[in-house]
Amino acid sequence: MKYSNKIKNNKTKHGFTLAEAIATLVIAAMIMAAVTGIYIGIKRAEASINRRLEGGFLAMEVLQRISEDIDRLALPGSDVAVTIKNKLDIGGYKISQMIIESKIYGKDNNPLTFEKIVWQSKVDTDANGMILYRAHSGYTLEDKMLEEPKEKFETELYIPVCSGVELFSIQPVVDGNTVDSWESQALPPSARISISFSPRQQDALGNMTVPPELVKTRTVVINRFKQIPYTFTEPNVIDANKISDINDVNRPAEPNKAADVNNTRRK
Repeated sequence: MKYSNKIKNNKTKHGFTLAEAIATLVIAAMIMAAVTGIYIGIKRAEASINRRLEGGFLAMEVLQRISEDIDRLALPGSDVAVTIKNKLDIGGYKISQMIIESKIYGKDNNPLTFEKIVWQSKVDTDANGMILYRAHSGYTLEDKMLEEPKEKFETELYIPVCSGVELFSIQPVVDGNTVDSWESQALPPSARISISFSPRQQDALGNMTVPPELVKTRTVVINRFKQIPYTFTEPNVIDANKISDINDVNRPAEPNKAADVNNTRRK
């Protein structure tokens, strides 16, 4: 009888109570929530940094591509026309278009488009922001921006360069001031190109715009041989050899003729 009771006592199992199990689960859940929050915060910060870096690199790359197109086509002495237009579109976005067209003349002296490049932004109706397009056409099928030559049917196709653009503008600069359009036969002196992928914010006037510090801007000279008016004016220079009112520092005043320091009159 005693032997059987001893066996029963040995078979008795000891474990956690329900309260202890619940407390353990609560503590584990709190630790997991804290770790998950830290992980999400780190990933959010990483995504924000990467987005800003990628946006900055992409913005500089776009500015460089546009500058190269201008430098290559807008050559001094060539028959090149540059047209720039800006207007407001859906959602308060400002869209811009720049057309660079170089011409050659055929045997009948008729103007023919040798090469034409179009940079244009368009509001993306499926998502917030704009899409930036580039088109290339003309007699030359070689596009410097592409690695392979285009087929003939690919000319005049608007190819999307990037999406998610929040600000894009090309403005001619005339006498130090920016204007919204240029349709003259002469080349504009320069153009100010701005782009940003940062979200727009509401300013003090209630307008949605990108803060200036988040906008990448580059000014590109187009008319590199623009004549600057100037006139020669006779300089108003005094001949030092004809000055008689200034005491020569190399010839000190006569000590016997020094003035009275007390500035008093003797009677």
